[in-house]
Amino acid sequence: MKIVALAGSIVGSKTRTATLKMVDLLQKKYPEHEVTLLDLADYQLVFSDGRNYFDYDGDTKYVTETIMAADAIVIGTPTFQASIPATLKNIFDLLPVNAFRDKVVSVIVTAGTSKHYLMVEQQLKPILAYMKAHIVPTYVFIEEKDFLRKEIVNDDVLFRLERLAEDTVMVTDAFADIRAKKDAEYDF
Repeated sequence: MKIVALAGSIVGSKTRTATLKMVDLLQKKYPEHEVTLLDLADYQLVFSDGRNYFDYDGDTKYVTETIMAADAIVIGTPTFQASIPATLKNIFDLLPVNAFRDKVVSVIVTAGTSKHYLMVEQQLKPILAYMKAHIVPTYVFIEEKDFLRKEIVNDDVLFRLERLAEDTVMVTDAFADIRAKKDAEYDF
């Protein structure tokens, strides 16, 4: 299984910290799976101009093709102005409408206050559903107070991240089994 952990911002450290923690959890618990970190701060991406994702080159091509090759994607995003950052929206714009068909997507959100939890429900999940993702129903919401010196210090958050890693792999396995049974119904 290929899992991509996408840190969807080019500024700040909290989303990267949380996404790196998820990568660490996945690699330790599921060493048989290929886990790739895509931290958007590490890449120079162009703005979407309507081309197919495979027509781009450089970092943009690498990031979009890596996402498209994944079986599961963990999206880490901060909350900026009660919304997702433009860098993450650009990723969605670079990909085709059905980019997440047959892919499982789980979410980690960082925010300065608990009042921003609705961003996931009202903005991010509808985008993912539109792009045909199988969305892991629970997500991990991490507030400013849960971090200290670029580390997660809340044990409950660490437990929820561990559970999200398990749920992501289990849901991906379940959907793979469902697809295999459906494919077996065809005789060609």
